[in-house]
Amino acid sequence: QVQLVQSGGGLVQAGGSLRLSCAAAGRTLGIYTIGWFRQAPGKEREFVAGVNWDGGVIDYVDSVRGRFTISRDNAKNTVHLQMNSLKPEDTAVYYCAARCQSRVSTSQFEYDYWGQGTQVTVSS
Repeated sequence: QVQLVQSGGGLVQAGGSLRLSCAAAGRTLGIYTIGWFRQAPGKEREFVAGVNWDGGVIDYVDSVRGRFTISRDNAKNTVHLQMNSLKPEDTAVYYCAARCQSRVSTSQFEYDYWGQGTQVTVSS
């Protein structure tokens, strides 16, 4: 098993930036595909970005493409989500998740391990 520990997040004005981090405890993160998801109040959890084990495959939901960047540093056992040009509609609880398969999946049900979640609030 792998334990995912998230950090980052907080309150920012529209147009600002935040960086989320997801660190692994217990096992190396390098063997896992990592996804970032978010859930706003009253809405379904949605896929935001994903990266495969070596960083060679990356995917984003259209609404964040060009504004968010996912990256991983396997030597430091960490994955980051850099969020720029934030909008009020980006407000949500953000989760990182890991799956053992190499394909980046946009379905939350295909991820095996989850971080604790972190709040991102973007004010207008």
